[in-house]
Amino acid sequence: MSTGESSEPGPQSVTGPRINKGLVIVNTGNGKGKTTAAMGVLFRAWGRDFKVIMLQFIKHSTANFGEQRAAKKIGVEMRAMGDGFTWDTQDRAQDIASTRRAGDEVKRMIADPSYAMVVADELNIVLRYDYLPLSDVLEALAAKPAMTHVVITGRNAPEGLIAVADLVTEMGLVKHPFREQGVKAQAGVEF
Repeated sequence: MSTGESSEPGPQSVTGPRINKGLVIVNTGNGKGKTTAAMGVLFRAWGRDFKVIMLQFIKHSTANFGEQRAAKKIGVEMRAMGDGFTWDTQDRAQDIASTRRAGDEVKRMIADPSYAMVVADELNIVLRYDYLPLSDVLEALAAKPAMTHVVITGRNAPEGLIAVADLVTEMGLVKHPFREQGVKAQAGVEF
């Protein structure tokens, strides 16, 4: 369409009553921007004075990524709870134990009605490697307070999670400077 109109149905095509509910949002795919998009929604909710938190499953608390610095500066609660990437630790038992602790914390935050939004960053990655049972995550989502929003990021979202999600966005890689030009990850862009 040359007019800029989308062929996808918009809110105007909804029939029947419109409701408010806490959403389960999944950002997945092999492209960049999953965590960044989650942070945009998190900051939007925080800007509306909602209580929010981001828990990161892979990043280590001493990593000092740009998003962690920004969150600390403005007072947004963010916790890096991982041991780094699995190829850094080379200890599957340790990775599973760390993931289970982080999973317990995420379940606790999701169940806490004082949080309006909980972001489980990189959760799809630990689900893919079977560090955390999908059934635990689905159980926590089914029991969440009605108005709590949960945002889950990471590549390879499992079908069971996609099935229960309200909104799923797949970030697709079209072009990447590392692959195309050998450009390394850069502060302020990738971390």
